[in-house]
Parts: sequence; C-alpha cells; structure tokens
Amino acid sequence: MEALITILALLFVAFVALGVYATVKVAKAAKRGVDRTIDQAKRTVEDTTLRAKSFGQTGVAGELAQLRLSLRTSMRATQDALQAGVAEDASLRESLDLFERLSAHGRELDEDLKRLEREPDRAHVAGQLPDLRRRTEQITHSADALRFAARDRARQFAQDELSSLSAQIDMEAGALRHWTRTDGPGEAASAGQQAPAPSETQAAAPEQPQAITAPDPRLTAYPWEKSTRPESTT
Repeated sequence: MEALITILALLFVAFVALGVYATVKVAKAAKRGVDRTIDQAKRTVEDTTLRAKSFGQTGVAGELAQLRLSLRTSMRATQDALQAGVAEDASLRESLDLFERLSAHGRELDEDLKRLEREPDRAHVAGQLPDLRRRTEQITHSADALRFAARDRARQFAQDELSSLSAQIDMEAGALRHWTRTDGPGEAASAGQQAPAPSETQAAAPEQPQAITAPDPRLTAYPWEKSTRPESTT
C-alpha cells in the first residue's frame, strides 16, 4: 500500500513538473514573439522617421539621416538573404559569420551617427561627415558584396538544377516517342508457328485444290483465283 502511494505521489510530482516546464516554455516563446514584434515595430518607425528626415531636411541633419538609412537598409537586406540561404546551403555559414563581424562595425557606426544627430555643434558634425561617409560606404559595400555573391550562388545552383532536369525530361520524352511494339520471345515463336509469312501464303495459294462447287464468277474478288469455265453444252 505504501509503495502504491509512493508511486502515485511520484507520478503527481512528475506531471506537475512537466506542466510547469511546458508553461515556462510557452511563456518564453510568447515573450520572444512579443519582443520580435516590438523590435520590428520600432525599426519600422525609425526607418520611416529617417526616410522623412532624409527627404525633408537639408544640410548636415539630412545627410546624417541618409547615411543611417543607407546603412540600415543594406545591413538588413544582407542579413535576411544570408539567413534565408544558409538553411539550404550550409557553405553560407562562413559568410554569415563574416557578416556578424561586419555587423559589429555597422552597429558602432549607427550609434555614432545617432549621437551626432543630437549634437548641437553643426560645424563639428560637418567636419566628421567625410569620415562617416567613408565608413558607411565601406560597410555597405562589404554587405552588398556578400548579398550579391549569395544570390549569384543560389541562382547558379538553380540554373544547374534546371539544366539537369531539362536534360532528363528530354531523354524521357525521346523514350516515350519510341512507341513501336516489341513482342517477347514466346509471343514471336507462337506467332511464327501459327501464321506463315505472307510470301509463303501467296505461293501456296495456287496449288490448293479447287472446291467442288466453284464460286460465282461475279463474286470473285481476288486476282489470284482462277476464273470458272462455263460448262459445255455438248
């Protein structure tokens, strides 16, 4: 009795622990989903604000917004391309690692640009623009190179697969066009025993004995049959 109670208690504790574990997992997954949604909404709002500043403002403020927008757009597009491609092509893992290292420099540059947007000394900011422009171009050029290379690689693989598939389809189509029937050995031997060749049939036909009652000449339809003589009246 005590053993049964112990077993039931252990089962109850196990079920409770499993329920708590499942609840924690679901709560963490929901929290990650909410965090992703909030981060995406923040990025959308910030990108919209930068786009509005780059078109609506002139001078130093407008150029800073344009640099930030160019940097963020290039880095996000490259990240999406590499993360989508690495699931199908494991060789892109090294490219993704290089991009992570490049992202560290991109985040550092974005923080510098964001800080300079709040800088009241516009002359100081204008003096920093050439270096900021050079860093932005260098990072975006590297990110674009990784993205273009990944897309070219995926396009080449798709083209190779399409060429191989087209060749296989051409071979299958050619095989399907060979519709001439090929009889098996048993069928060919049986057909040879049952039906003679057409030339042998034609040669043996004139030597067959005539029927007792000759057919009506008007009904004769075969050119190799002899015509029936009329009966003598004498």
